[in-house]
Amino acid sequence: MRRNLALMLEMEGFQVVTAENGRTGLEVARSLRPDLIICDVMMPELDGFAVLQTLRGEEAGRTVPFIFLTARGGAADVRVGMNFGADDYLCKPVVREDLLAAVHARLERATALAQTLGSAAFNPDFSSPEPLRTAFGLTHREAEVLLWTAQGKSNADIGCILSMAEKTVKQHLGSVFQKLGVEGRNAATVRALEILATRRHPAAG
Repeated sequence: MRRNLALMLEMEGFQVVTAENGRTGLEVARSLRPDLIICDVMMPELDGFAVLQTLRGEEAGRTVPFIFLTARGGAADVRVGMNFGADDYLCKPVVREDLLAAVHARLERATALAQTLGSAAFNPDFSSPEPLRTAFGLTHREAEVLLWTAQGKSNADIGCILSMAEKTVKQHLGSVFQKLGVEGRNAATVRALEILATRRHPAAG
């Protein structure tokens, strides 16, 4: 499957590097700093959750788009993956069109955010919704919904992560848009990331 996926992506014009286990994959990600990572959950040496958790704890891997592609498709598995910071969670066997759509969507979103916020200074901290709650006067639940929205999650994803109905997520988002004075997800995401981003400036000397 790994070879087939690599061939599929190469035929679409992507440069692909593969790894046979989680530990090797982590080393490759650190050395090559790829634009996007597709990762299984159940792997030898280091499982996918550990790979993602390690990357998200390092500055270079904090914002790289990360897609899980795995046979573990239960709601609990999806929730764990998303909570670790995965951008998408696809289940095997995956349809070619679905995989390519996820890859293109995540790359386009990463590019758009870098252009909007400035890639050199963009370093969001998604560890807590509290900064969003205090900055925008949101309820805790609204801040949680906005936090996941800023990470590119759909209403269905957020409902799974927060154990709430998709309709409830939509209602919270409507309230968030009103309080932020914006009309949609993209504008709300930019506002949220401006708060969550850590701005680092070079020391004078």
